[in-house]
Amino acid sequence: MIKTFVKTGLFATLLVCFANLAQAQKFGYVNSAAILTELPEMKQLQSSLKAYETILKKDGEAKVAAFQQKQDAASQKKQRGEMTPKEEETVTAELQKMQEDLYAYGQKMESDMAEKQQKDMEPILAKVNTAIQDVAKEGNFQYIFDSQSGVILYADESSDVTSLVKAKLGLQ
Repeated sequence: MIKTFVKTGLFATLLVCFANLAQAQKFGYVNSAAILTELPEMKQLQSSLKAYETILKKDGEAKVAAFQQKQDAASQKKQRGEMTPKEEETVTAELQKMQEDLYAYGQKMESDMAEKQQKDMEPILAKVNTAIQDVAKEGNFQYIFDSQSGVILYADESSDVTSLVKAKLGLQ
């Protein structure tokens, strides 16, 4: 009877300890995509990117129009028989160069857009990350995950077991 009482008491104590341990670890998650879409800074960024894209596209369209105009003029001149073989060779080389330049411009345009977006996103992402860290610390969360990607956005440093794993592997 006393053994049963001691076992029950021990079991209850362990149960309370595990319950306290489970309560000590708080996990949270955020939908960072939803947060970002509601930020005024993101709306400004999207508007700025759209305007920048419009400028780049107009410049590209002007380059395409110049290429087409030169190509059409050369084609008409050739059809009328007013182009010597040497001129045709020169014009073909010029058109080839223009076409290569157009392709390079398209590549540069995409690269510039991506670079601008990344550069302009940095302060916005830093603001959101700071808010997440503040909420985690204020709410005593050990981990905060992004519900969209499953990535850990915040982890309490006390949860880092890197040194323990290194020790286990004999690395110091």
